Amino acid sequence: MTVAISCGEPAGIGPEVAAKAWAALRQEIPLLWIGDPSHLPAGTAFQVIADAAEAAAISPNALPVLARDFGGPVQHGSPVAAHAQGVIDAIAQGVALCQSGAVNGLCTAPIHKKALADGAGFTYPGHTEFLAHLGGRDRVVMMLASDLLRVVPVTIHIALEEVPQAFTARALTDTILITHAALRRDFGIDRPRIAVAGLNPHAGEGGKMGREELEMMIPTLDALRAEGLDIAGPLPADTMFHAAARARYDVAVCAYHDQALIPIKTLAFDDGVNVTLGLPFVRTSPDHGTAFDIAGKGIANPSSMIAAIRMADRMGRARAETRT
Repeated sequence: MTVAISCGEPAGIGPEVAAKAWAALRQEIPLLWIGDPSHLPAGTAFQVIADAAEAAAISPNALPVLARDFGGPVQHGSPVAAHAQGVIDAIAQGVALCQSGAVNGLCTAPIHKKALADGAGFTYPGHTEFLAHLGGRDRVVMMLASDLLRVVPVTIHIALEEVPQAFTARALTDTILITHAALRRDFGIDRPRIAVAGLNPHAGEGGKMGREELEMMIPTLDALRAEGLDIAGPLPADTMFHAAARARYDVAVCAYHDQALIPIKTLAFDDGVNVTLGLPFVRTSPDHGTAFDIAGKGIANPSSMIAAIRMADRMGRARAETRT
């Protein structure tokens, strides 16, 4: 049940937290790392392998590495344009390993989107959209998850002024259906309880603060309830995230990026996990960026990477059980 880790931006903390996560998990989960081994922190025990099948036997003693030559040293805190294509190719190799069944899941270290755009013409808004392309999916869903809370934004990396136009009945329906299916298949929740946040303050307060809830959200949610889904909402977002409210649902579906991510990053900043739902393979990622300001200093916290690897392992095992 091997989990692959793509290297992410080597000038950031990705190689460091991957090495630290392997040290913490090496007796628990077979891992392999895809990247240039020269970018790993000094003193990391690693072994270059020819294929993923070797990883399980090696992982407790050294970090198995599927080596890619990035053609130059790392400048911590400063991305190098020549490395951009290597970062992209490492992600693609990780997806290919998942699709072939060689590994059970992919955990992606953070990328720097501007560095990839400048160095290799990367046109995707982020990891999520690139993985959807590699997985042949028109629509996938971004979930941020921890032991305290799971959140899903319907709209993601767009300006706030664009949200009302993008937050449509189709987008809301697709997001809820993909999330519902993933919670059943990948998280083992037979009847997911889904709470849906309103777009407007106080969920529109009967139309006084916006009519999206009345005109679009309520009919859409009613139609999904008629199909048997357990859905509460639209609910005022400002009362959805205290402990008693969180106990009433398995996931909170939110209208836009910050409505979803502020609560979970407040509650679980160090161990939140980014999960892409709706892919034909398992993908997780730590819920943090490249952290250029501390890269190369040896002080990066691996908690989110450890949580992401553990979640990828659990999800991969759940999928394997549903196939047998």
